[in-house]
Amino acid sequence: MAHPADNSADPKMRRRALWSSYLGSAIEYYDFLLYGIAAALVFPTVFFSLDPKVATLASFATLAVGYVARPLGAIFFGHYGDRIGRKKMLMMTLYLMGAASFLMGVLPSHAQVGIAAPLALIALRLVQGFAVGGEWAGATLLSMEHAGKRSRGFAASIVGSGAPTGAVMATLVLMPFAAMDEAAFLSWGWRVPFLLSALLVALAVYMRRSVEETPDFVAMMEARKQERGRKPQIPLLVVFRAYPRELVNGVLGSLACLAMTTLAATFMVNYAINVAGHARSEALGLLTIVNILHIFTIPAFAILSDRVGRRPVMLTGVIAGIVLIFPIFWLIDTGSPLALLLALALANPLIHALMGGPISAWMGEKFAADIRYSGMAVTFQLGSTLSAGFAPLIATWLLMSGGGSDPSGVAIFYIALSVISAIAILRAPESFRKTLDLTTPPRDAEPEQQPAPAPAAG
Repeated sequence: MAHPADNSADPKMRRRALWSSYLGSAIEYYDFLLYGIAAALVFPTVFFSLDPKVATLASFATLAVGYVARPLGAIFFGHYGDRIGRKKMLMMTLYLMGAASFLMGVLPSHAQVGIAAPLALIALRLVQGFAVGGEWAGATLLSMEHAGKRSRGFAASIVGSGAPTGAVMATLVLMPFAAMDEAAFLSWGWRVPFLLSALLVALAVYMRRSVEETPDFVAMMEARKQERGRKPQIPLLVVFRAYPRELVNGVLGSLACLAMTTLAATFMVNYAINVAGHARSEALGLLTIVNILHIFTIPAFAILSDRVGRRPVMLTGVIAGIVLIFPIFWLIDTGSPLALLLALALANPLIHALMGGPISAWMGEKFAADIRYSGMAVTFQLGSTLSAGFAPLIATWLLMSGGGSDPSGVAIFYIALSVISAIAILRAPESFRKTLDLTTPPRDAEPEQQPAPAPAAG
């Protein structure tokens, strides 16, 4: 059966869906990644009255808390996104994300209210994680399900490009304030980028209101009407019952990709500043340059996967990560700005983009449309929680265990994740030319027992 979007007569709606997914994702990740930067540079001082190293560890622990909430958001938004539509859920994720980030900007410090400050920060971080848990899959489907079979990889990757765009926005807005006097920056300068979230959310809401529901969802609802007598099922339970292998495979296959995202954006930047001796403004400036490049390499490798397949492109990224992770830290340790630029460029625009470009379509192609939101959201967020959420925390602990200056343990940790991902990707069937199902086939009936054959005469 042809993909519903293949017969769409409205290419304008396809473009609108692409832009809406891209801009909405960029704004969501602006909020989320702004927290990651602040967790490295601001929160240890403002919200934790502890030894500097312990405060940094505690700050990265709150970063991980947001990832713990992601699977809960994936379950909630996935359930209703498969039941009542992708678009309605995406509007809700925007409102939640914007409100949480704005409130972070007005939180009192530990010096003002004591333990209530980090507790409030953790609560708002949970809201952020809950919203992002539904955002990624919904925005991906909004774009992917409006696209035809030949461009699914590119359409799905647009949300991936939104993440470095959000990082660029967050860094550019934060940089002028980071260059302020230390006291002023820690007092009020860091708050302004969080407060700007209200304006950015208003822009995203305007864009998403103009996009129609996806052709796949509309066609799936029509197909459901034809299946008389079939009781509606809970999407998440269908995922666990009908797609357990796809779920586990997707989680394990995403570990290396998702870990590299947060290692590069948070841990490597913190390592470059606090261990290798790079200036804070210098590191943030170079990270911005690298993220601009990252915006374009993600869809570029996704387009390549539309031509040659998801597996070869993703496996190339995994192998690159295994080979280059030690040289990346060696480059950072030189103290040279050019070497730091090269290190960050190898990390995200190359290693991550090779895996991250195809990964959205690779996950989406595993599930039928009636449970695709739930399947993608839970798969991605479980992988994100296990790797991206805890990677900076584990890496920081490994670095401290090694004396605070030897990143070898961190590199070995990443290689282990890469080996797991490589095995999972190799075991997954190629799917870039697959015609996607609208509904999950019903559970096979138990075979009826046949009567025993009559004994032979004589």
